[in-house]
Amino acid sequence: MGKLNMPDAVGSAMGSLGEYLRDQRTQAQMSLRQLAELADVSNPYLSQIERGLRKPSAEVLQQIAKALRISAESLYVRAGILDAEQSGAYLVEDVIDRDPRLTARQKAALRDIYRSFVGTADLEERP
Repeated sequence: MGKLNMPDAVGSAMGSLGEYLRDQRTQAQMSLRQLAELADVSNPYLSQIERGLRKPSAEVLQQIAKALRISAESLYVRAGILDAEQSGAYLVEDVIDRDPRLTARQKAALRDIYRSFVGTADLEERP
């Protein structure tokens, strides 16, 4: 199978997204099949996304983010859907959410404190 012809910037963004997704899935100790099932996408489609061969829709990215328990915004930035400057607050919260040393209650408290400092209390609440 030949390589898909994509503009360099798009191909680079998709490769970066795929690598990021693979890293997040590995950190979550999930197999490709498990993530595909949780995100309600096919196993081959998810594999193509991870390899940078497919560009997922915002809806699919949201499903994947929910399954990985990370912010959809961090995936939108990686996919080039959202400007990184607009999503800085979400990326900080994503780092908080990924820290395995924190309990769910501690993560929620840190997100609340961060939001109060940067004035983003209106951001979507997460579990």
